[in-house]
Amino acid sequence: AFYTGFDSDNSSGDFSEANHKVAEMLDLDPHQSNSTGKQNGETEIQENGIKRHRTSLPAPMFSRSDFSVWSILKKCIGLELSKITMPIVFNEPLSFLQRITEYMEHIYLINKACSHADPLERMQAVAAFAVSAVASQWERTGKPFNPLLGETYELTREDLGFRFISEQVSHHPPISAFYSEGLNKDFIFHGSIYPKLKFWGKSIEAEPRGTITLELLKHNEAYTWTNPTCCVHNVIIGKLWLEQYGTVEIVNHSTGDKCVLNFKPCGLFGKELHRVEGYIQDKNRKKLCVIYGKWTECLWCTDPTTYETYKKSEKRGGEQKKSKPSEDVIKSENDEADDMPEVQDTVQFIPGSKLLWRINCRPPNSSQMYNFTSFAVSLNELEKGMEAILAPTDCRLRPDIRNMENGNMDVASKEKERLEEKQRAARKERARDEVEWHTRWFHQGTNPHTGTSDWLYSGGYFDRDFSDCPDIY
Repeated sequence: AFYTGFDSDNSSGDFSEANHKVAEMLDLDPHQSNSTGKQNGETEIQENGIKRHRTSLPAPMFSRSDFSVWSILKKCIGLELSKITMPIVFNEPLSFLQRITEYMEHIYLINKACSHADPLERMQAVAAFAVSAVASQWERTGKPFNPLLGETYELTREDLGFRFISEQVSHHPPISAFYSEGLNKDFIFHGSIYPKLKFWGKSIEAEPRGTITLELLKHNEAYTWTNPTCCVHNVIIGKLWLEQYGTVEIVNHSTGDKCVLNFKPCGLFGKELHRVEGYIQDKNRKKLCVIYGKWTECLWCTDPTTYETYKKSEKRGGEQKKSKPSEDVIKSENDEADDMPEVQDTVQFIPGSKLLWRINCRPPNSSQMYNFTSFAVSLNELEKGMEAILAPTDCRLRPDIRNMENGNMDVASKEKERLEEKQRAARKERARDEVEWHTRWFHQGTNPHTGTSDWLYSGGYFDRDFSDCPDIY
């Protein structure tokens, strides 16, 4: 459930060969050990050969204080929002396709799942990954740009061990399909997302649709789930804030294990705000462990008996302190995640619990950069030499997003209107000539694990034959 919508008319090749080709064209030899940092805005390369990514945007965020959302939304109560044009000031300089890529920020949790021999520990890591995928939305109240039909986004991160490709495969309704794979051929992660948005007077609700699938190839396991509902509050007056609620069921189709996560609604006094509680059960419905925490902070697990004993003690009014785990506990549980920050959380810690995940600290200047995480800041970076190898449909080449990122709001707004008009004209032309739109990298099919309709990766993107890509910009 990502905060999207609003815009009127927007809405596997060989691993080593493809990656070496990209590295050569970008002059990013992974074996290069004596590269020095560049001072002219180009991507720096560390001494160990790993690329550094930018740590800030070219221009600070534009103030929204002089603009009224209400003047635009007051006629839209209860309506589907995909056909309403919003001023660019309410956007953030990322496409929705780039926003989806933020799933991969906590990829170490997939690596952790791959490394575990015990299926229960694998499910715990997958559950943490599913929760971490919505964590980047915390305080992100700008809306991403709706992708144009045929728009794509690719990301290869050799330092994190994955590559990712997405495509806007449908315009009405807006559907985004994505596919990611481990560079070590250890996992495949794919799905399609088409949230339905409604405006309810004071809030905007994004109801998630589309299946998300994670395959752990070494273990021959497949997990599927759907995201919780996302709601943006105070769109008319007051400070905008996000809420996630609903039940997320993660199914292991190989073992029959299931993880049920309840993203709790805020409630009358905000007592349940951001809380996540759930459990993992086996195919015989025996509870194996309880999971608790907040999607904005951290996630813990403990055995069901300990959890029930603690809850009963709480009800009896026992003196339950908000005990915090020691740094040693945090370190021992997360020695694989070197970038774990020291974050003071507000989750009631149950002694003996195991930490599954903790949110990354945001950069110090995050509030001036649309509350982006460090990972999000790097997504629209156009590195030297990249333009020559990207598909012409890649988000990084969109002039409205690029101008907004650079602080040229007037130009960005005009470019956004031009692109929308170009898309409308192309659609009318296809209708006149009775030509059907054909997706380039994905096709409609059946999810092999759920049996439901899904968008599946057709392959071939990283062969880099972009000769028949549409002209959308």
